[in-house]
Amino acid sequence: ISFSNNSCYLPPLRCPAISQLKFCDGTPECYIIHGGRTPNNELSSSLYMLSVDSRGCNRKVILKCQEKELVGEVPGPRYGHTISVVHSRGKTACVLFGGRSYMPPAERTTENWNSVVDCPPQVYLIDLEFGCCSAHTLPELTDGQSFHLALAREDCVYFLGGHILSTDCRPPRLFRLRVELLLGSPVLSCEVLNDGLSISSAIATPIGSAHEYIILGGYQSDSQKRMQCTYVALDDVGIRMEPREPPQWSSEISQSRTWFGGSLGKGSVLIAIPSEGNPPPPDAHYFYQVSFQQAEDAEEPTQTCSQESTDFEDSAPLEDSEELYFGRDPNEMEYSSDGEGDTYNEEDEEDESQTGYWIKCCLTCQVDINTWEPFYSTELTRPAMIYCSRGEGGHWVHAQCMELSESLL
Repeated sequence: ISFSNNSCYLPPLRCPAISQLKFCDGTPECYIIHGGRTPNNELSSSLYMLSVDSRGCNRKVILKCQEKELVGEVPGPRYGHTISVVHSRGKTACVLFGGRSYMPPAERTTENWNSVVDCPPQVYLIDLEFGCCSAHTLPELTDGQSFHLALAREDCVYFLGGHILSTDCRPPRLFRLRVELLLGSPVLSCEVLNDGLSISSAIATPIGSAHEYIILGGYQSDSQKRMQCTYVALDDVGIRMEPREPPQWSSEISQSRTWFGGSLGKGSVLIAIPSEGNPPPPDAHYFYQVSFQQAEDAEEPTQTCSQESTDFEDSAPLEDSEELYFGRDPNEMEYSSDGEGDTYNEEDEEDESQTGYWIKCCLTCQVDINTWEPFYSTELTRPAMIYCSRGEGGHWVHAQCMELSESLL
């Protein structure tokens, strides 16, 4: 996977808000990414739109990432929040809520410089066409919260669970936010519903028809994982939740103190747990894929679960945002987008001895495709390169040939 030439830089982000945006006019779907925490513990306030730019033979995927400029009442830097897409009166907008940020600059001291607080309980509306933002305060939302779930259907967003940092609790809260995108100014209303879930950092994966989900993972308390599964359906009446039989968790999952993961779509979830030992192995995780299928000839949707475990202890350490993968249907894995078979074609490959990473960047170039070995810790299968703006049009130079130190690179 690579990025197109007109893409902006997408930094590694932890706990950003992500939502999928689908278009009705044939435009490829895209993912909206807001905020997040960088490896340097900086918080982002940027909004990115990530989409597939093209797909070719040999499973090549080129992504396009563009940063959207925001104006108006722009939401501040944060992580652990949610962003959802709502549709009302033929218009589309994004709803952003929750998250954590650093303490206000006036309150930060040396002792609490890295302390975080819940963001104020404001709801932000973002117009994706013009980037206009507006902040809304609703009396029903009295506390900030983070690591909750947000499920959207048409003009409604349901906020489920979450953790309140100020009281260190996970109240079983459930809110329904309705957004009417009227001409002039939008109208927002919020309703507090009963029968919420006491949960944080959970995963919701869509199953079956539209607006049906399975919720699993997350935590009931700081020291207790939530091992149950819940079926959720959104319809014209509201929201319906029912318990579902969880899969047969492996001993590694049952005994682990932490776990995390994300939805793979179509009833599949990827779960990762750190492998534990004494001493603990560095950068070692176990990965499980949990799959839910709807049973045929059943009035109510029921699921059967299957698990697969892969031990990546001997693999290279996983870096944040080092590689991105877009879910592809099985037929897309077998055939390219233009209908031709996924067979090797020499014409699809570039001569990397003359282009790309294996060019002779200077007279004293030390990089040879036949003898090259990783020189820096960040290199895996290709040498690191630096763009030099000197000369007409600029050119790329190997970092090793520039004799850059590890820290400078």
